[in-house]
Amino acid sequence: MDTLRFVAIGSVDDGKSTLVGRLLYDSKSVFTDQLAAVEAASRDRGEDYTNLALLTDGLRAEREQGITIDVAYRYFATPRRKFIIADTPGHVQYTRNMVTGASTADLAIIVVDARKGLTDQSRRHALLVSLLGVRHLVVCVNKMDLVGFEQEAFERIRAEFTAFASRLAMVDIVFIPVSALHGDNIVTRSPDMPWHAGSPLLHHLEEVYVASDRNLVDLRFPVQYVIVDRRAAGGKRGYAGQVSGGVLRVGDEVMHLPSGLTSRVAAIDWLGQGAGQAMPPMSVTVRLADELDVSRGDMLCRPHNAPRAAHEIDMMACWMTDRALRPDMTIVLKHTTRTVRALVQDVRYRLDVRTLHREEAVRELSRNDIGRLRLRVPQPLFCDPYSRNRLTGATMLIDEATNQTAGLGMINEMA
Repeated sequence: MDTLRFVAIGSVDDGKSTLVGRLLYDSKSVFTDQLAAVEAASRDRGEDYTNLALLTDGLRAEREQGITIDVAYRYFATPRRKFIIADTPGHVQYTRNMVTGASTADLAIIVVDARKGLTDQSRRHALLVSLLGVRHLVVCVNKMDLVGFEQEAFERIRAEFTAFASRLAMVDIVFIPVSALHGDNIVTRSPDMPWHAGSPLLHHLEEVYVASDRNLVDLRFPVQYVIVDRRAAGGKRGYAGQVSGGVLRVGDEVMHLPSGLTSRVAAIDWLGQGAGQAMPPMSVTVRLADELDVSRGDMLCRPHNAPRAAHEIDMMACWMTDRALRPDMTIVLKHTTRTVRALVQDVRYRLDVRTLHREEAVRELSRNDIGRLRLRVPQPLFCDPYSRNRLTGATMLIDEATNQTAGLGMINEMA
């Protein structure tokens, strides 16, 4: 049974947490004690109904303010598939948390209030999941009960979002009218919206095909940790990490970067036992037939299918801290298992999240801005374009003064 990772995104108060809570409740994925705690919390808040948003809004500040602040992960399963949900905040102040939840998602559910339509934050979140390589999007037009379940309200938002998304890299967009509060079109079809011919949300999540989204062609194995078996003669070494692309099999010839030396895979250890092969996103330990000088930050790949060793990187970035990003600024860049210092050579443009217009006169990125950068690093990074591999094409930007995550980058070109 495969696993689908999806994220709930959208503007604040559009009903993301309620939708996730309703999905868990109607799919019978809530334990009795959890439901009792939510019912008690709802009564303490003076609400005359069971507020299912409290299933994911667990922080005290979240319940006091009625908003989502941190990313909440929930797990459930149906007979057809396992699911990992990331319920993310909609407030612009917590955009970095939304990016965290969406960075590993296969699918995104963007929740839009039927009364308000698309907001700037709705557009920003849609742009971000597009940049993050999330290829499947479900637009849930929520609170349809507050507009009388009118098809016209739904079609208006669908037309508006379709026009906006035509400039995004989305290959699969599905629109579903829902009422998360009452459960319309969440798990079962709504009798109040017979005009909607599509399936309810859960059925679509069970059926959407995402296996082809992973790169199983280009072998990429960044080494995270070197394990030395002191009990074996000569201290046999293994190399632990996550397979970031391709399929790795025992007996395969691999090349070590940066040395360019080759060897063969002698064994693959996974979950404490041997495995014949490994593929993304499995975390394994690889043992080679030859003793090579392999360290953290190095990479194993195919001899004739290697990533670029880049010193200059062109990337799209989402900046998420108060200190503005400017040319000639030095930051710390984390790429797979390698961390290096990087110099910002140029801020090429900033994107207007409403129109997607490139503002080329801008020479800095402020908090929550999205733009295109050019960086230079002293040590080569073994990377691919983000469009080809989401793991070896992604970077984390870190403020070297505070050691806080300052931004996220998606590599376009390398030199």
